Amino acid sequence: MSGITLRRRHLFHLLFDQRTRSARRVEAFCGLMALLSVIVVFFESSRMMRHNSAPPHPGIWLSIEVAFTLFFTLEYLLRLILAARPARYVFSFWGILDLATLLPLYVYWLWPEIAVSYLFIWRAMRAVRALRILKLLRYMPSLRLVGEAVSNARHQLILFYAFIAIVMVVAGALMYGIEGGENGFDSLGASVYWAVVTVTTVGYGDLTPHTSAGRVVASLLILIGYSVIAIPTGILSSQMTESLQRRRLARVCRRCHCGDHKLDALFCHHCGAALPQLKR
Repeated sequence: MSGITLRRRHLFHLLFDQRTRSARRVEAFCGLMALLSVIVVFFESSRMMRHNSAPPHPGIWLSIEVAFTLFFTLEYLLRLILAARPARYVFSFWGILDLATLLPLYVYWLWPEIAVSYLFIWRAMRAVRALRILKLLRYMPSLRLVGEAVSNARHQLILFYAFIAIVMVVAGALMYGIEGGENGFDSLGASVYWAVVTVTTVGYGDLTPHTSAGRVVASLLILIGYSVIAIPTGILSSQMTESLQRRRLARVCRRCHCGDHKLDALFCHHCGAALPQLKR
């Protein structure tokens, strides 16, 4: 039993603890497999487009997908078995994502008539497989700093985007009243859509103002559009800087009380003592 326990602990550290070199290698290999599987989906979709988007038949692409699916199935089962609370993993974001990217091939095996009879369903299954690219986020611990910044700035961001939404509705109502249906602004929804496209400086050109008053409103929205990019960027940048500074200040050596260590440092640069680990 002790041998099984040690093996289970070793597998747990390989999958869930990225502080060791072996675990980082496993992490890099899993990320590479996820990236390659998405590349295969793109090549497969291009091939199906050249063949009138026909459902897939047994061949090299299916064999490659089987290999990827078996690999990710093994990874999912190991994470499920080794997790301290399996139910929490199953219903977490990563657990749902891992399971969703496995299902398309199993659905094709169990109900092949679905892919043959309903081409839209097979395309949707192919798109779900492409979501494996999101698995790469699991292997980027520094992205947690971005998530922490967004969480800390959520009230400011909600307030800002609520204000932008109000501006969009007001501008859409103005354009609906100014331009009217003869210039394409035939509904309030279409006018708000034009306001969103304009304020984001995309400008598809499918709807354009033809009156002087409409062009004045469009010009104001274009100027407002720069704040849509600048203000959230400033908010997130300040929050990320603050979070980074807090993490550095938290890494104070217990022996000499020296601070300002790098986030990935393991030992104090002054006395060589082990530094406290950051909370993951």
